[in-house]
Amino acid sequence: MAKPKPQRKEISDDRQSASSHTSFVRRVRTDDIAERAYALYLARGTEDGHDVEDWLQAERELLEGAGLIKPD
Repeated sequence: MAKPKPQRKEISDDRQSASSHTSFVRRVRTDDIAERAYALYLARGTEDGHDVEDWLQAERELLEGAGLIKPD
């Protein structure tokens, strides 16, 4: 006699919703960082070669503003 196959568990709507929300929050945060980094680029007079510096500064400012890291 064959053993019954275990039923595949479906991800609950709550877990799917939480996952979608997390992805959305990450996307918004990334967009916010990009926007701030672009503002820093413009403030510098659109001088090329500082993209990583601008991105890291924008990330730091937003994380500090959200209280997720302490200011230097």
